Amino acid sequence: VDTREPSCHNQPVNKHDRSIIRGLANRVAEIAAQPMMSDLRDAWTRHHALERVRPMIIVQPEGSWAELIPERTLQCEDDAARAYEIELRRRCYYWDHIRDDTVIENIWVVQKVVHSTGWGLEPQWIGSDQTRGAGTYKPVIESREDLKKLHFPEISYDEAATRRNLEQAQELFGDILDVQLKGIRTVSFHLMNLYTHLRGLDQVMMDMYEQPEMLHEAMSFLEQGHHRLIDQYEELNLLSLNNDNSYVYPSGNGFSDELPQPDHDPDHVRPRDMWATAEAQELTLVSPEMTNGFAIEYEKKLLSRFGLTCYGCCEDLTRKLDYVFTIPHLRQVNISPFADVEKCAEQFQSKDLIFAWKPHPSQIVGDFNEDAVRANIRRALDVTRGLVFEIALKDTHTCDNHPERFTRWVEIAREACDDY
Repeated sequence: VDTREPSCHNQPVNKHDRSIIRGLANRVAEIAAQPMMSDLRDAWTRHHALERVRPMIIVQPEGSWAELIPERTLQCEDDAARAYEIELRRRCYYWDHIRDDTVIENIWVVQKVVHSTGWGLEPQWIGSDQTRGAGTYKPVIESREDLKKLHFPEISYDEAATRRNLEQAQELFGDILDVQLKGIRTVSFHLMNLYTHLRGLDQVMMDMYEQPEMLHEAMSFLEQGHHRLIDQYEELNLLSLNNDNSYVYPSGNGFSDELPQPDHDPDHVRPRDMWATAEAQELTLVSPEMTNGFAIEYEKKLLSRFGLTCYGCCEDLTRKLDYVFTIPHLRQVNISPFADVEKCAEQFQSKDLIFAWKPHPSQIVGDFNEDAVRANIRRALDVTRGLVFEIALKDTHTCDNHPERFTRWVEIAREACDDY
């Protein structure tokens, strides 16, 4: 679940921090009132309805936020207040510097506080001795017998904590921003990711050949556990509509006039009223047949419960699209930087789907070559001609301390799209 807004702050906000936060909230409200925000909502809605509005452009700085808005530039004193400050500053930064197709809203969502008992086993992470370096997981599932240690998560709703968070946000800037209480809006399934954290990625690769029954047993268990999670969310009335600016994994929003369903109950959201997504990045080098058998066949049963679905993230789906296209209610497929864009585009020609392309984030590090960036985008535009197309620059773990590169990258992308 990606809440986007700070979720739990029970300590009072001091006068100094309150002044800073309210000033930023006023700025966000001014940006959100710009006429172009309404135009962007309409464009995204039409885009998600498979209308070829124009190539949509979205940027997610992710790891680079630490360089765009360094911690030393924050002005609030308390950590709780800083969580509000950083989110408000990010919204302002989009308007001041990035200027992609991100919609800035005057809405502040307070997320319902939800607790989970977990899956019975916890991953053991072995970190790197380098800042932001790569690490690995120590297997906690060492044999098929260890699968018995897993159990389905039990969900509970912390109404008291939720109420405190809501009251704080309302008191802080409820007269400036539209403070709304929401439940779970980002629904994305990462079964293989969860299991490789417990079993170890190398061992899962071996299990596909040596112990396929064990791997199927594990994936079946996780599928059923996620069904139970969704059931509990629905039973506890914890789901909220995501046909708006809610985060739809891995890089989009949910603006749509096709959701919720015509028979929906506004007081009780069902899975079929929502977007949901899935991916299996760990299997990027695994054959299409094994990817389908060990991942997609389980994911598609979960996705079938939802109104609109997306698939993929950083994995190369070039040779796997035939299986991806069988996913129920599929509306968007994410084409990674490692995919063959031309071969993927050929397979999309007869499909009513959004081709969501992710250019390689390395374009903004090292030698920032504007000609190479432009050529890369133009080639993708050429081979996807006639498709509903969007560009999402993400997984940007660093920009080499050159924040201006995001601004320039968007300008180049706009110029290429205008030419197209």
